[in-house]
Amino acid sequence: MWPYPKIVAHRGGGTLAPENTIAGLRAGLAYGFRAVEFDVMLSRDGIGMVMHDPDFGRTVAGQGSVPETDAIALAGMDAGSWFGPQFAGEPVPFFTQFIDYCKQQRIWMNVEIKPADGFEAATGDWVAKVTRDSFQAEIAAGDPAAIPLLSSFSFAALAAARDAAPELPRAYLLDKIPADWQQQARELGAVAIHTNQKHLTPELAAQIKAAGYGLFCYTINDPARGREILSWGVDGFCTDRIDLIGPGFA
Repeated sequence: MWPYPKIVAHRGGGTLAPENTIAGLRAGLAYGFRAVEFDVMLSRDGIGMVMHDPDFGRTVAGQGSVPETDAIALAGMDAGSWFGPQFAGEPVPFFTQFIDYCKQQRIWMNVEIKPADGFEAATGDWVAKVTRDSFQAEIAAGDPAAIPLLSSFSFAALAAARDAAPELPRAYLLDKIPADWQQQARELGAVAIHTNQKHLTPELAAQIKAAGYGLFCYTINDPARGREILSWGVDGFCTDRIDLIGPGFA
């Protein structure tokens, strides 16, 4: 049983706005998306910031990295100009700002724990505790669709999240599904497997579903491919093409 939205906007607004920004959340909302996937990484002073890359140069200009920069300095950086002049000055958001916006707008969150190297456990621990503290009422009410889903490629980060806030659901992110996927997922107490659609097969999809896990794919930008993988029993996917694949696609 997949209690979450089926079609999720990738990093906020997909290809229509700078990734991992409030502007991206607004773009997703404008297309009817009330479900978003985004990345959280720790700053030097141990605060969760919404960014995908540890190193500067792609979405923010200059030299340096997230784990070597304090949160307040990161928040002052321009995360919009790389995408287009109309987004100049769009800041790097605090995770707590994303939580506030998503709660206000009733946007469901798939929070990818994206640790910089060496900060796996610390990032998983921090993200889980802050998420749990922000969603205490929803957790107490027991409605899974109102509770964020934590995911990560990092086993250590997810294990730390499990230990810090066992009541939050977790999904294990895997580029290619390894032979021992089920053992790892069981150890993490994962409710779902999130995987690269490029390496998924109908047989693997059937195995994962038969074992009782949710199955979610990244990143589907072609409607025909979306229909194909849903026909394999995939529960949902994220998309960059929020203009082509709407929230009601599934």
